[in-house]
Amino acid sequence: MNNLVQSQAPLSEVAVTRWRNGIVSEATDKVAEEVPIGLIYNGISHAVMLATPQDLEDFALGFSLSEGILHSKSELYDVEIVAQPLGIELRLDVATQAFVKLKDRRRNLVGRTGCGLCGAESLEQALRLPALENSISALTSIHAPSSPVINASIIITAFRTLQTNQVLQQATGATHACAWVNVDGAVQLLREDVGRHNAMDKLIGALAKLPKQNEGFVLTSSRASVEMVQKVALAGINILAAISAPTGLAIRVAEQYGVTLVGFLRDNQFVIYTHSARIKS
Repeated sequence: MNNLVQSQAPLSEVAVTRWRNGIVSEATDKVAEEVPIGLIYNGISHAVMLATPQDLEDFALGFSLSEGILHSKSELYDVEIVAQPLGIELRLDVATQAFVKLKDRRRNLVGRTGCGLCGAESLEQALRLPALENSISALTSIHAPSSPVINASIIITAFRTLQTNQVLQQATGATHACAWVNVDGAVQLLREDVGRHNAMDKLIGALAKLPKQNEGFVLTSSRASVEMVQKVALAGINILAAISAPTGLAIRVAEQYGVTLVGFLRDNQFVIYTHSARIKS
């Protein structure tokens, strides 16, 4: 195996020299892994993303849905995970109509860690305006019921329990998490990755495999970039709560496409940027 890609596990141990209060010691640390993940559709390479090699079937499905390559889980027939010397290939067998549409886009992106817009061929494509306008209603079947109303205290409850569910983050301090939280504040699904966009794709893929969920929202440990808002909008998710700040573009996209966007989530406070009627005191 190549010296750079030494592990295809989600974490590994490395030897370190630790300096603490003037005292030097030798120790080992656990670190999160990021591996080149190639997504291949019907034999044609489409994208290479750097991601944590965990929950890769969820990633393949969620990426395909959130990028608008697939409109439903039924268009994905199979995913084969193939280890290679330089990374991992996800070989997807998809419906003919989805593959034809993908070829028409002629998009070939080589991403940084969870790069959300790498390789877009136009400004319109970068903002995914056609996909958002044409596909939101089609993709709401992933999980979303009617627009939920969430009690503010539930969002705080979820924030307080998020960290205890982040196994990789606790071990390495290097991963983001995206979680599906029900109206009682319970974390029902959680996916982690070194890239926040990858964590969101993994969560969307995991949700798509399940029967339609009860009302709830997505909680992310990261900032709320426009790509995160785009992904939840395409998945038919109505509320996105982020621990860190949103960007101005993320706020405008959330406003336009009906997503309630929450940021700066803390132990006893948060900020609602758009569609505040979904959150009650």
